[in-house]
Amino acid sequence: MIVKRFYVVEIKNIVKYLKEYRGPQLKIMEVCGTHTSAIFKAGIRDLLPPEIKLVSGPGCPVCVTPSGYIDKCVEYASRSNHVVLSFGDMLKVPGTESSLFEAKSLGGRVEVMYSAAEALMKAEKHQDTVYVVAAVGFETTVPSYALTLKEANSRNLTNIRMVTALKSAEPAIEWILAKGADISGFICPGHVSAVTGTAGYERMSRKYGKPFVVAGFEGEDVLAAIYAIVRLLERDAKFMNLYPSVVRQAGNGKAKALIDECFVAGETAWRGFGVLAGSGFRLREEYARFDAGAWMSYNDAADDAPRGCRCSDVLMGRIDPAECPLFARECDLQTPIGACMVSAEGACGIWRRNMRREF
Repeated sequence: MIVKRFYVVEIKNIVKYLKEYRGPQLKIMEVCGTHTSAIFKAGIRDLLPPEIKLVSGPGCPVCVTPSGYIDKCVEYASRSNHVVLSFGDMLKVPGTESSLFEAKSLGGRVEVMYSAAEALMKAEKHQDTVYVVAAVGFETTVPSYALTLKEANSRNLTNIRMVTALKSAEPAIEWILAKGADISGFICPGHVSAVTGTAGYERMSRKYGKPFVVAGFEGEDVLAAIYAIVRLLERDAKFMNLYPSVVRQAGNGKAKALIDECFVAGETAWRGFGVLAGSGFRLREEYARFDAGAWMSYNDAADDAPRGCRCSDVLMGRIDPAECPLFARECDLQTPIGACMVSAEGACGIWRRNMRREF
């Protein structure tokens, strides 16, 4: 692979170049939580000069799910003959009054799922129970929900519903740019890009004059992306794909066709951001009977964080997690207050698990 050979030959020179960089102050956003983890694992911040700062972005679907959505899931968990199926990292995300974990402890019926397809088996086996799937994610996981919907439809299952909080990452990135955020360049989310392709990043790069670089998830991949962004800024902003073995310009045609068959794009609410146009996926009319009624705009989504919590500022790259006054104090891994501390992909949780300094 040409890109890999480039890394092997050039990685020492890349590190040397970045360490010696003394140009303008740069703020580079890694959108994906997996990149945030890789940055800590590889000690990349220790290799960068003060002039290059890395900040996290809105690439954690759990973190940007508004509290109103959690409330809806809690409501279903409390209904007779209903069971909410959720991935584990959603259970402790706070709603307005409680989390799914707290609802379960009070007798609500909540089960951890490892695949949305589990709902099919459960629904067939227990036809007197309605299984409500908490469908949260970006384009990476939306196709799996589409497959579940198609199979449920073909089997004529009447006891499966979906509470949807499915989102598209690109509108959130563009919203940050439109707000005038001082982000110099973006390390694009590789997993999402494998589905969506790169056309959206190329368009935003031209529109806003900022570099977008798609990267893999090893430390050397992230270093190469940072280096590429710095060099692209020197030569006017452009787009670059450093993950060509997985990401193509057109994306994954089959996955996108599945999404289009079952879902239609529209506005949806983001925790800390508010309602963003064209950023969500709702069920098409043909699958309306599976809709659990969560397709709504939560008008308080921009302000639905607990008092003192600055998750929204973390997700927009305004502050590092450690700058939040609650970080590692009231809000910690065992007692999370903000959604960014809950999820395995949340910036606050990643920082807390990797920080050397105690608070």
